[in-house]
Amino acid sequence: MKELSIKQNFLGIEKKYSNYENSQIVILPVPLEKTVSYGKGTGKGPIEILKASHYVEFYDEEMKRELCFEKGICTLELMNLQKLSIEKSLQKIHKEVAKHIDEGKFVVTLGGEHSLSAAPIMAYNERFPNLSILQIDAHSDLRDSYEGSKYSHASVMARVAEFNSNIVQVGIRAQCIEELDLKRKKGIKTFYAREIKMGMYGENWQEIVANNLTENVYITFDVDGLDPSLIPATGTPEPGGLFWDETMNLLKIVGSEKNIVGFDVVELAPTKFHPSSNFVAAKLTYKMLNYAFIGR
Repeated sequence: MKELSIKQNFLGIEKKYSNYENSQIVILPVPLEKTVSYGKGTGKGPIEILKASHYVEFYDEEMKRELCFEKGICTLELMNLQKLSIEKSLQKIHKEVAKHIDEGKFVVTLGGEHSLSAAPIMAYNERFPNLSILQIDAHSDLRDSYEGSKYSHASVMARVAEFNSNIVQVGIRAQCIEELDLKRKKGIKTFYAREIKMGMYGENWQEIVANNLTENVYITFDVDGLDPSLIPATGTPEPGGLFWDETMNLLKIVGSEKNIVGFDVVELAPTKFHPSSNFVAAKLTYKMLNYAFIGR
């Protein structure tokens, strides 16, 4: 796939630091929007994250490094999925992500609706033994099907659980009884947002989450896992979500104690009424990269 130029790529970095050959990190923008149900617009998420990222500082004051220049970040052109079914789209995404993993790249998939996450998770699951999945989300996404589709955004983790049920969910605050049943059946660990806020896991709840993960971790981050005060531009902005610092602490601990192999950021639904959401999603993506590369 074609590399995006400095005017279009993630962070707006020059070719020396954004060409495929020299970059350890690959950004794969996937404007998938085929099964959205309430708020729409996730198809525009990747391009708006890329645009907003040009205003994110290269230097991370917490990690004291300019990761983009140390490791290189190549941004590929947006995947064209318009004429494909949701099933064919997932197959294409899986093939693309797998190719870059096999080239030794750390792949970040930018969505797009959450249904896409099953594809990169499967690609990583095939290549990394004993993989666990950290799901940050407002919704369990464990329905067997939704609105007639087994590949719905509301069913993505049910599809993942078919080949890897080593899932740890954080921030959940919307779930149906069917999802609860599957969670119990598969042994999926869920840290509900309300339980976290009520202090059920104490002040070091992030450590408890990390202790439930295996050595190799893939993170799927649905931005509605954050409180809507941070990112209101998402399909279903559930109140009572996670806040910035506590979430960054979690990601930092996971990056310090585990091996983050890849991640995705999904479900941004850009709107002119909340342009700050685009920037927060871009900042989140770069922070996650910084945490994933702790010690590397």
